[in-house]
Amino acid sequence: MTAYIVEADGGSRGNPGPAGYGAVLRDAADGRALAESAEAIGVATNNVAEYRGLIAGLRLALDVGGEGARVAVRMDSKLVVEQMAGRWKVKHEGLRPLALEAGKLARRLRVTEWTWIPRARNEHADRLANEAMDAAAQGLSWKSGGTPSGGASVLDTGPPSGGTPAPGTTPRPSTRAPRLVEQTDLLDLSGPTASVATTQQRTAKGTGWAPPTRVATSLVLLRHGETPLSVERRFSGLGDPELTANGLAQAAAAADRLTRDPYKLDAVVTSPLTRARQTAETVAERAGLDVETDEDLRETDFGAWEGHTFTEIQRRWPAELAAWLADPDVAPPGGESFTAVADRVTRAQRRLIDRYEGRTVLLVSHVTPIKTLLRLALDAPPAALYRMHLDLACLSLIEHYADGNPVVKSFNDTAHLR
Repeated sequence: MTAYIVEADGGSRGNPGPAGYGAVLRDAADGRALAESAEAIGVATNNVAEYRGLIAGLRLALDVGGEGARVAVRMDSKLVVEQMAGRWKVKHEGLRPLALEAGKLARRLRVTEWTWIPRARNEHADRLANEAMDAAAQGLSWKSGGTPSGGASVLDTGPPSGGTPAPGTTPRPSTRAPRLVEQTDLLDLSGPTASVATTQQRTAKGTGWAPPTRVATSLVLLRHGETPLSVERRFSGLGDPELTANGLAQAAAAADRLTRDPYKLDAVVTSPLTRARQTAETVAERAGLDVETDEDLRETDFGAWEGHTFTEIQRRWPAELAAWLADPDVAPPGGESFTAVADRVTRAQRRLIDRYEGRTVLLVSHVTPIKTLLRLALDAPPAALYRMHLDLACLSLIEHYADGNPVVKSFNDTAHLR
């Protein structure tokens, strides 16, 4: 016999836009609401918010009912219900990590049904999602019954308006109005990271829209040090110059910084090109780590433009240069387009996040791959590549969350070089 009912919902005001989710756990015998959860999750799509609501609902079931509890799941999202029931494939890359997480939680329970219900029958979860989004729009956090921001609340009231009462009973109106508290920083949407700023994170209570319990996979991005071609501001792609004496000093300065608090690297991964490998090896030796090479982190192949300055290219290939600057699908003569670079960098990112989930990884690479990782994290268009500047041996940081959007925490940081 089913013991609990999970009702979950999520929404986005813009799709993508400001988004939030709500979830309620009911007693299957009498329809009473036992626990609820809601959270604003920043900018996301409807489907992401709906999956986040499902995950929150399944966690409520585990918290209240424990491992192996018999649960019926009901949502007004046809997509999520059909995908979780295994009748539809999860085709969207952005939903796969969420579907996997929901599946892991579901396997810890005994889910007796995945059922689509009309929105009118999902009013409680829908209301919670909207309350969370309304609170975030005011710079506030949703709270229920004194529960920490973004957490779950165990209730002692009957089903709220729109809930399903037990036969022969009268539903009691909920006496728990959502309580709003001040946000400390609406621009900080992240929870604590895996290893970066470890001391601070161990005592963090969480800020912004994210709960303090999520662990990030931290990608620390380091551009290689100076080479003879960078001194002369020449296009340097698959050509393989070594670091200058100044470049080696820059690498040593980065190593000194990355092996002190608040950093704690778990892995070092580099482009195969010499300038990046030399930089990575300097850091890895200081950190006591091995160096892993990933071919997809190499710089763009600039083809015929390799070793030339921008002015030289403008004079010899004016039409080709104009086309390249206007369209990321266009490659230099005999070279590689930014679109092709983005494809392989995306592959590398997925591999590394899967392999090092919850840990801190140093990626040593080049201008285009690093800009691409930053652009993807910001969900920015390809043209954003032309609006970023990266200094030699600079550091940037992206935190990736399994159940939310990536967050760029720092960009073009050169404090260690001063």
